Amino acid sequence: MDRVAKKTLAIAGVAAMLLSACAVQAPTPAPQPPAPAQPTEQPPQPAQPAQPTAPERKAVRVVLQWVPQSQFAGYYAAKDKGFYAEEGLDVTIIPGGPDIAPAQVVASDGAEFGVAWLPGRMLAAREGGADLVNIAQIFQRSGTLMVSFKEKGITKIEDFKGKNVGSWLLGNEAELFAALRKAGLDPEKDVTIVKQNFDMSQLLKGEVDVAQAMIYNEYAQVLETRNPATGELYKPEELNVIDFNEVGTAMLQDGVMARASWLAQPGNEDVAVRFLRATFRGWMFCRDNFDECVQIVLNNGTALGESHMRWQLNEINALIWPSPNGIGIMDEALYKQTVEIAKTYGILKKDPDPEAYRTDLAKRALEGLSGDTKGLSFKKITVELKEGGN
Repeated sequence: MDRVAKKTLAIAGVAAMLLSACAVQAPTPAPQPPAPAQPTEQPPQPAQPAQPTAPERKAVRVVLQWVPQSQFAGYYAAKDKGFYAEEGLDVTIIPGGPDIAPAQVVASDGAEFGVAWLPGRMLAAREGGADLVNIAQIFQRSGTLMVSFKEKGITKIEDFKGKNVGSWLLGNEAELFAALRKAGLDPEKDVTIVKQNFDMSQLLKGEVDVAQAMIYNEYAQVLETRNPATGELYKPEELNVIDFNEVGTAMLQDGVMARASWLAQPGNEDVAVRFLRATFRGWMFCRDNFDECVQIVLNNGTALGESHMRWQLNEINALIWPSPNGIGIMDEALYKQTVEIAKTYGILKKDPDPEAYRTDLAKRALEGLSGDTKGLSFKKITVELKEGGN
């Protein structure tokens, strides 16, 4: 049958269908002869290409040292902004807390990555047999301070003699004890060490003369408190602050760890590099997009107020930036200082083996990054605290 005939038959078939569809609205037409049968064989249809599917993302977990707060803003930002997803990772962030030890969680395969202070958490756990290795040192300096009210006249470590000195202890006292020894004071004889709560209530009540504080947390708690003598919030000029970075007894704090045996499995070093690259991007984002980063932290369930989170991120940024060798790269001199102090005060019994930390994965992560990875021009902004950190 030629193409003209086929076309004629097709038109006839369409007409028959149209007449049938309109039957309920028009008089019954006269019987029509049946339309010629259509050919039963249809020309073969070309095969449709399979729709591409997105590659399955690798699921990994990171456990934090504490509850959601700006201390961990870079990890939350990396997840919220899709940086982990862009690296092909599906990252679950596990909040920490008083009953969660990240080193134990990672060592027992409860997470692929963990965030913890270097000496008393990661290195001590490794010395105790845990298969842990530091793969990136996020904080480049210590955030620990000693804080007192101006009227106490405590401006240097030597002034601690005969005073009630607050410390959280539990391995958090090493920087303090090293500073006391450096100043010629015996922690057991020349001062009275008072077990301090994880807040500043004892300082505010006068139960200690000087108290331990993190610059991004407890120090802010004092500045968020109303001075009963003035009716206004305490001001920095009403306090004396001693910074262990300036004293010379600072120890490294938040770093990223993983299990050496996990890293040795095929493909996992690449996963670690991708995790670090996205994490570094998260911290760079929080440095350059302060307000949005604070909001990300607030959206992730922090129990603390907005002004406290703003203060905290500002101070956390200052612990990371500048990173002279690039974010995440270990400062070898400060690592050695950390180890020496940790040995002196019983946190470690001996020098860690050379495999306790590695920089190759962080360096590979940095190679794949664009933008400012050192933050050499970083400067803190001014943050106004509100009562109670709200």
